[in-house]
Amino acid sequence: MPMSVRSAKDFFRPLAVGAPEPLREIPARPSRAIHFFDPSNEKMVAKVPPMVGTVDVLLGNLEDAVKADRKEAARHGLVRIAKESTGLGGPEATTQLWTRINALDSPWVLDDLITLVTEIGDRLDVVMVPKVQGPEDIAYVDRILAQLEARAGLTRPLLVHAILETARGMTNVEEICGASPRMQGLSLGPADLAADRRMKTTRVGGGHPGYLVRADPRQTSDHVDVEGQRPTYQQDLWHYTIARMVDACAAHGIYPYYGPFGDIADTVACEDQFRNAYLLGCVGAWSLHPKQIEIAHRVFSPSVEDITHARRVVAAMGDGTGAVMLDGKMEDDASLKQCLVLVELAEQLAERDPELKKLYDAIPGRPA
Repeated sequence: MPMSVRSAKDFFRPLAVGAPEPLREIPARPSRAIHFFDPSNEKMVAKVPPMVGTVDVLLGNLEDAVKADRKEAARHGLVRIAKESTGLGGPEATTQLWTRINALDSPWVLDDLITLVTEIGDRLDVVMVPKVQGPEDIAYVDRILAQLEARAGLTRPLLVHAILETARGMTNVEEICGASPRMQGLSLGPADLAADRRMKTTRVGGGHPGYLVRADPRQTSDHVDVEGQRPTYQQDLWHYTIARMVDACAAHGIYPYYGPFGDIADTVACEDQFRNAYLLGCVGAWSLHPKQIEIAHRVFSPSVEDITHARRVVAAMGDGTGAVMLDGKMEDDASLKQCLVLVELAEQLAERDPELKKLYDAIPGRPA
């Protein structure tokens, strides 16, 4: 049975008396790398302070990677980190603070929300919800967050990020995106989704050598050479899923992300997968190891060459109507829209990343 839909007049009203008014537009904050850490792991925690200001998002993970007997330590560890770290979390911080709470059917999730919102809600930016099945899961979290924000006296609403890890979640992806004004974005959870779909892969993200297309056999004048060399091309297991997720997010004004790439040592394949997601429309990816941060920052930032071309097109198009020829190629209003996506992204990133600002400022045609 379909869920009842709130009236449009009520959609942007707080769900609890005293809670902050919901946002009508999700801020476009750089989040090229969402770097996961276990707040109960002292070695990981020691690496957090030097990362503040250098990575777009630090995420205190409370869910699957944390053992059951460490859940409470992880929760309180995240509170301590938020209180002790200067420049981490909040609307003006260069590095956002996110958390992945435990699953909604777990015995720990209510304590996660109560503790984090009431103790560090002013520093927390986004709450990531795992294994979201449908809009009812977002509605549940939405109401609880509003009640806790009112209790804590918060003046800005916390945002919600859903992980697509089940076939049912993918089936309901559009409804999930539109379930609440809090929705910040979606991430692909390839490992859990693969298991739920009964896909025959044990990899955490990335491709598979068995998922391929093969070139046709060579044909001679008298027969088909089926025994000859026939090149094969590995395909992307996640192309459909990412494309559908991107469309759903774009339709609702929120942001899509590639999730984890589990083979830490294979930086080449990691970069390839991140770039595929970037080209399809994703704005960032998860980082499970510091070496993946640099990859994500590089891949999800437009190149100097792309911005150079985009600014030339913007300058040549004038009022945006008609068509022009640049380097033997036709550029028209559709080309302009594509280029403006890159130019606007470059401006957003330059506001937060001094190194990118230097690179992009040196390119002719920077908007006034």
